[in-house]
Amino acid sequence: MGPMKPTVVRYHFVSRLLHAVLGLALVGLFAVGLYMADLPFSPDRLKLYNWHKWAGVTVLTLAFVRLIWRLTHRPPALPKAISQAMPSWQHVASEATHVGLYVLFFAVPLAGWAYSSAAGFPIVPFGLFQLPDFVPVSEGLADVLKPVHKFSAYAMAALVVLHVAGALKHQFIDRDGLLSRMGFGPIPRASSRSTI
Repeated sequence: MGPMKPTVVRYHFVSRLLHAVLGLALVGLFAVGLYMADLPFSPDRLKLYNWHKWAGVTVLTLAFVRLIWRLTHRPPALPKAISQAMPSWQHVASEATHVGLYVLFFAVPLAGWAYSSAAGFPIVPFGLFQLPDFVPVSEGLADVLKPVHKFSAYAMAALVVLHVAGALKHQFIDRDGLLSRMGFGPIPRASSRSTI
């Protein structure tokens, strides 16, 4: 009989829901961004750009909601056995990845919004209302902001891959049940009660 797995306490349901929705939205946005970047100019490309911008504004809104929730709802502590088993560099890498992701949740869509404004293309979410221009129209500024948006999106994609790799390591190599803290199925060992 192997060692007992530590008791894992889940994040609150709202935290898990925001994590899942934001994660899926980011993957979808990145995929659409890659696809549309090389399309020839056409009505379909313009439609994709509009959808991409609407989704970006939605991600920005979700990022604000998630940050407020995170600041007002303390996450459950790592189980002591898992925390002690992790080398210090993994703790540092985990914290740095989370901080980097939170910064980029805001930086990427704000850079996209600024680029769209500088290029003279307003953002009209779902065709309902026009957002104010983030910066004045300026071709030179647009030329600067376009690569900022692009490379910050690549940086966020790299951090997402790193985050997922860490989660998979805990699931399949460490086998410590840590992934279930953000899951929706049954917890392998422990109470399935949510915590704040």
